[in-house]
Amino acid sequence: MAGLNIPGVTDRYKTSETVDKLMQIERIPLTREQNQLEEYKTQQNAWREINSQLSSLRETTRDLYSFDNPFNSKICTSNNEDAITAEATRSADIQSFKVDVIKTASSDRFMSDDLPSDFEVPKGLYTYKVSGKQVSFNWKGGSLKAFSDALNKRSNGVIKSMVIGATAGKKTLLIESLATGKENRLIFEGAAKDLAMNSGMITASKPSNNNSFSISQNSIQPVNFSNSEDESKSLPTLSTARTQLTNGKIHVDPRGAFQLSVPQNVASNSNNHITFTISSNKITDITEEMNKEPVEPVLPDSGFAEYSGIVVQNSPSESLYTNEIIEKEIVNPVTNKNILYAVMNDGSEKLISTPSILSEGEVSIDLPLSEYEGIKGILVKNSNTSYSFDVSSFAVYDYSTDTGYTPNHAVSEAGDAIIKYEGITITRPTNRIDDVVPEITLNLHDTTDRAATINIKPDKEASKNALINFVGKYNQVVAKINVLSQSKNEIIEELDYLSDDEKDKLRKQLGMFQTDFSLTSIKSNMQSIISASYKFDEYSTLSLLSQIGISTNATGYSGSYSASKLRGYLEIDEKKLDAALEKDMDSVKMLFGYDSDGDMIVDTGIAYKLDKQINAYTQSGGILALKTSTLDSKIKSSEKQIARLEDQMNAKEADLRQKYSSMEGSLNSLEAQQNSISNFTRQNSPRN
Repeated sequence: MAGLNIPGVTDRYKTSETVDKLMQIERIPLTREQNQLEEYKTQQNAWREINSQLSSLRETTRDLYSFDNPFNSKICTSNNEDAITAEATRSADIQSFKVDVIKTASSDRFMSDDLPSDFEVPKGLYTYKVSGKQVSFNWKGGSLKAFSDALNKRSNGVIKSMVIGATAGKKTLLIESLATGKENRLIFEGAAKDLAMNSGMITASKPSNNNSFSISQNSIQPVNFSNSEDESKSLPTLSTARTQLTNGKIHVDPRGAFQLSVPQNVASNSNNHITFTISSNKITDITEEMNKEPVEPVLPDSGFAEYSGIVVQNSPSESLYTNEIIEKEIVNPVTNKNILYAVMNDGSEKLISTPSILSEGEVSIDLPLSEYEGIKGILVKNSNTSYSFDVSSFAVYDYSTDTGYTPNHAVSEAGDAIIKYEGITITRPTNRIDDVVPEITLNLHDTTDRAATINIKPDKEASKNALINFVGKYNQVVAKINVLSQSKNEIIEELDYLSDDEKDKLRKQLGMFQTDFSLTSIKSNMQSIISASYKFDEYSTLSLLSQIGISTNATGYSGSYSASKLRGYLEIDEKKLDAALEKDMDSVKMLFGYDSDGDMIVDTGIAYKLDKQINAYTQSGGILALKTSTLDSKIKSSEKQIARLEDQMNAKEADLRQKYSSMEGSLNSLEAQQNSISNFTRQNSPRN
């Protein structure tokens, strides 16, 4: 439909363009306010950046005079670092001494025999102990590798396990204690000891500090026990009468029992272990004979008398026996693997488990007294009717010095470190020794052929790096202040360590705070502090920062005028700085912070004064915080103003568009009427 015109949709009279141009004029206040908001935000970001850089400089200055200042750091050197190194605290004296490493501390590291690759670790409770700590867990049975992994997961810093491929088709288990020292022996208990024995890792041995207490008739206490409720009253009661002492061993017949006293000096040491063996012997059950005995009474023959060939028979004995049937009680056999008990001081009995006593013949018992505190005796109760037992003599060992077994394949055994310090022989359980030389920790790595020399010196490198870092932070702050407070483009161009993007960003901030004197004030104060003299005592030869090679002209003028050297940046003369640190580290330290009134608190110096000066600007509620908070208020106010103006502009634009749309509609209507009149006139005019 050519010529169709819809007001507000088509733009025949360019009303939309007219409205846009009118709105551009109307939006001038809004645009001005938006630009102002952007400026506020840019200023706020600039203040935050200078605040961040000043805070970083302050932290650096604090490090130069605080307790952790680098001038107190010490460095240790050794002429045989493969054998011994050292670490020094900040309080260590500057000194030199000699140490001879005779032996390094070692831990128990035991290997098993070569085992088949399909070797299975049986289920059981596996317990490993080192230095009072232990790893104990129930293992359900499985491969050697799975067992090693399970042990490592539970090692808790006590032990470490490893499976090593020894030869083709063979594997070896390595168990390692993680604590060094001869008193930190690796102890196997329960299933762990059985595995170590069966895998050839260890062999039982007679304790080297054997304190056997002999079995004598005097040490055996007679005991008699009534039959339990589930036992036949016809069974013999448990009694010492059914035991025999022979050659230091006790043979216990069925229904035999005895109690052996534990000497007080043995029981009082919780480190002691009591060891002995019990052998079981399968014999004919005593109940078989008991069940053969007749129930009816057997009366003796009444006898006879003979005289001169005449025999006179006595009358039969009379009894109350009747022919009534008497039921015979069948005595049932008794089988019980619980035969060993610890008798406590309060008279109670604590079972010592021997689950395999009836099946293995001989069982070795290792009784840790730490688990039987208050023990006074060992009780054997053989309630069995078809087993006798032989109990060996008792031995005692202190597991802190002797484990009671010998390793077959020891990679290393627990032992103390032995050193000679200035000719004095010293032993320690660890290779990290911190109690021989005050404030010095010695780290032993290997033995020495001859005494190694340890030197303790100031850490000049740490001090130098700290001062270089300080100068770098200081110059960054000065550069930022110069950019914000001046409008010279060369200030940015001479900062050749900046990238192009960083320079572009600074150009937007150039001269932003030319009229704000707070920046020029802090720069002036910092320069005054840097150039001031600090004479910490009447004998001090260092009092100026320039004397250690740090100043605004440390490298010297090149002969021509240099504007950059007048902007307040610090320079470093490394040779001069190195010489100052080498010659008089303490004086350099005092230059940055010292106590002037004798109260043991630093109260002056370059770093101290810079810290206090910067703190006034960066602290909460300080000068810079006030700047940013003021801008916060302005930003919020501007954002409200912008929102109000935007609402006004939207309403104004809607009103204009509605009015111009109505005008356009009116014009369209008039044009339509004109066209109608023209058409009517044309149709009714006379034709030629």
